[in-house]
Amino acid sequence: MAIPRSSGILLHPTSLPGRFGIGALGAEAYAFVDFLAAAGQSWWQILPLGPTGYGNSPYSAYSAFAGNPLLICLERLVEAGDLDPVDIEGISMAEGEAHYGFAQGLKERLLHKASRRFWNETDAARLQAFDTFCFEQAFWLNDYAIFQALRRHFKDASWDRWPAPIRRREQSALHRYGTELAEAIRYHKYVQFIFFGQWAILKDYANRRGIGIIGDIPIFVAYDSADAWSNPQLFHLDEEGQPTVVAGVPPDYFSETGQRWGNPLYRWERMAQDGFSWWLARFRANLKLTDLVRIDHFRGFEACWTIDADEPTAINGHWVPVPGAALFHRLQQEFGRDLPLIAEDLGLITPEVDALRESFGLPGMKILQFAFGDSAENPYLPHNLTRDCVVYTGTHDNNTSLGWWQSLKKTEQSRVRDYLGHNGRDMPMDLVRLAMASVARLSVFPLQDVLGLDGEGRMNIPGKPSGNWGWRFHPGALDDKAAGRMAELATLYGRNRQRHFAD
Repeated sequence: MAIPRSSGILLHPTSLPGRFGIGALGAEAYAFVDFLAAAGQSWWQILPLGPTGYGNSPYSAYSAFAGNPLLICLERLVEAGDLDPVDIEGISMAEGEAHYGFAQGLKERLLHKASRRFWNETDAARLQAFDTFCFEQAFWLNDYAIFQALRRHFKDASWDRWPAPIRRREQSALHRYGTELAEAIRYHKYVQFIFFGQWAILKDYANRRGIGIIGDIPIFVAYDSADAWSNPQLFHLDEEGQPTVVAGVPPDYFSETGQRWGNPLYRWERMAQDGFSWWLARFRANLKLTDLVRIDHFRGFEACWTIDADEPTAINGHWVPVPGAALFHRLQQEFGRDLPLIAEDLGLITPEVDALRESFGLPGMKILQFAFGDSAENPYLPHNLTRDCVVYTGTHDNNTSLGWWQSLKKTEQSRVRDYLGHNGRDMPMDLVRLAMASVARLSVFPLQDVLGLDGEGRMNIPGKPSGNWGWRFHPGALDDKAAGRMAELATLYGRNRQRHFAD
């Protein structure tokens, strides 16, 4: 996909304000789209939309296809008639950091109530729409719904601790639990029906306002996921369902033991045998939800760091080649030569990874916070950028740009000032301006940088096991002044252009 010169803002929906403990697909999301349009932006970049598991991380989901129930807007359920206004009256969790536990308990209770009313009172047209949704999404929805029902039935135990017959998906066990848990299975299908319906309406609104959505595909799936349980043949699992090798990255400057992520690794040779059908389905599903997709850990499509499952760290892993070129050729057959993808090519990148990305014309990522080392040859410096890249001030894994600036040593700040040609007193907007002015066709900024927030606004600290993903902006933060300033920069640097995403 040829991306025109444009810019956008990175904000995950959980970071929207609202009174139910977490951001959702309601009025606040539509207001954010309006802000993007007023600010002269063309893109809203999000993180993965899947149902979050351990640590509330969007990169550790129970499904590569399902949507996160926590993002469902309760007010929209009242409008649809599945809830009464009284059901949400008087509920108001303090604004500020996301309250995942509160939102989980509240929404699960109300979604069960809404589901029961849907079956008992909704009209024939909505029931038909539900049946159509279930039919069209059956390739993942059936397995996901019974997986979630089984997790609850077995008191949230990971699927490798379920009784052997259902862990191994024996037909008699699937039939037994499918009958016994029929109501719970139907509930999870209803929740997905609601999520996808709300998301489709929001995306349509954004597209009609000239805003495209940039999604995110994590390369790996969580072990405790419907994907691993329902497709064990696609992963390196033993006869008991236990991983034999897991994913991670090798030791580097940041970690002398590397990172042992623990995700099960793919049996790429088996995926290739049926033309990568699972990957095609995954990309197809994501490209219905979004207009562009960022591929997380792109280097893993050239080779992946493979760690024996019994190794406690990533030190003793080794690189194993991956048939990424064959996969992307297959994607081109499905989606056309110009793939609507962005490659997250950060970290230890080899010439082979660059060659893979370049051979398929995929733009890579450049982070300005990484640019100001000792050398003028630093590939992240604006004068070294090329048009076919996406430049960010920072990402969800970085400190905010103001927090980054405040953490720099005086000599490092001096180097940044020298490059800017002035004193840098308008940080982080100085970095935003630098990205806007670059030759990169697309520039993206976390909302925290647009709002000038310090390190307290950071979204994620990689390697930190808890306390991440909680940042939300306060109501009223998106004022006309912020929109006007961004619109002025977008116009000045030729990025404020009306886009046409809607049919």
